[in-house]
Amino acid sequence: MGKIIFYEDKNFCGCHFECSNDCADLTCHLSCCTSIRVESGCFMIYEKPDFTGNQYYLRRGEYPDCHHWMGVNDSVSACRLIPMPGSFIMRLYERLEFGGQMMDLVDDCPSVMDRFHINDIFSCNVKDGNWLFYEHPNYQGRMYLIRPGEYKRFSEWGGRNARVGSIRRIMEY
Repeated sequence: MGKIIFYEDKNFCGCHFECSNDCADLTCHLSCCTSIRVESGCFMIYEKPDFTGNQYYLRRGEYPDCHHWMGVNDSVSACRLIPMPGSFIMRLYERLEFGGQMMDLVDDCPSVMDRFHINDIFSCNVKDGNWLFYEHPNYQGRMYLIRPGEYKRFSEWGGRNARVGSIRRIMEY
């Protein structure tokens, strides 16, 4: 179970909205979001409704302004609770629709290039666990939530291109 609280003003002031699960459109509850408190669980927040736009991973803690979650403005329009699985298994592919070289992953990967000697991941099949794809090595740049399921092309996880520099498991509360 998770709990996240969104506040209209910095430092946890003003109107607020509490959420314990997925919410596809926060704008019907708040006009803006300038600070966030995650009391339990892990969440992805999204800049646009329906889980689109830039994504930011938040775990338990306090985020007194948007710079603490790496946002550049107060545009938070959706959130998704990330359940914690028991294990992590992912299969990566260098081509669309599970083609080309196949690579198995069960742990964090700070550099896809160093580990697999490729720059791009075009598709993947997540058997178990929730993961974050980062555009650059060492968990830098844009991030994308990858949940269990099949992703036949990078656009299905919201990627603008197939560039994946690093991959991290979501494992902590």
